[in-house]
Amino acid sequence: MRAHAFARKHRIPRVHATYADLIADPELDAIYNPLPNGLHAEWTLAALAAGKHVLCEKPFTANAAQAATVAQAAGDAVVMEAFHYRYHPMAARMAEIVHSGEIGDIESVQTAMCFPLPKFSDIRYSYALAGGALMDAGCYALHCLRLLGPGEPTVTDARALTLRSDPRVDRAMVVELSFPNGATGRAQTSMWSSTLLRISATVKGSRGSLAVTNFVAPQFPHRFTVTVGDRKRHERFSRTPTYTYQLAAFAAAVGGAREANLTPPEDSIATMKLIDASYWAAGLPPRG
Repeated sequence: MRAHAFARKHRIPRVHATYADLIADPELDAIYNPLPNGLHAEWTLAALAAGKHVLCEKPFTANAAQAATVAQAAGDAVVMEAFHYRYHPMAARMAEIVHSGEIGDIESVQTAMCFPLPKFSDIRYSYALAGGALMDAGCYALHCLRLLGPGEPTVTDARALTLRSDPRVDRAMVVELSFPNGATGRAQTSMWSSTLLRISATVKGSRGSLAVTNFVAPQFPHRFTVTVGDRKRHERFSRTPTYTYQLAAFAAAVGGAREANLTPPEDSIATMKLIDASYWAAGLPPRG
């Protein structure tokens, strides 16, 4: 069995035959849910029913209604959506700069999460498993846009490129948004389009701007530029992996420091609402 081989390689003392057996293990306090998108809600709910804390991969669920159901079921358990970038010091610094007034009143926010995945048989392109570029990559762009924007945005338009084999599934999408103060937003995502690779966040204000390359994984090469008037500076950040920061935060939240959970179900619901609205605006059915 592959599971036994993996366990031997990584010195894992116990192997379970099924997800249900794993969740039922009384010696486990928490579960990591890395399953395909369409299975997130089902197995997170099962883990919560078994009294476990859950670190669930992004996107949190297939749609906003499922996210609300999970939030209601969470009770006293820690449920964290695994937007690992959010736990790195770079994310905190981005938010600090744009919300401190340093670059003035926010006028526009643009985010992008684009990478090539031309294997269209991959599960991330499966409608039945809640796949699509917006689900797999675009959730980062929308989440970061929410982090940096002046209030919660609303979707005003969306345009998608879809698979020939299944026109319900997006391989790329551009989402236009509006913030309460009139600022504009744009989130671009792609798993296969003319934009092969772009991971960025740009905020323009009345006094300056913030431009970040690779906000998702700053442990790799990144660029962080703040411009105010005619002055420009660059900042550098820790090469400690985002996943290390995320795991430490999850452990702290389980240990009682609930404020360490920066991506709780309530935050997930807001992101999933934007994803649902983006699909409708693009003329595509939401997942699930």
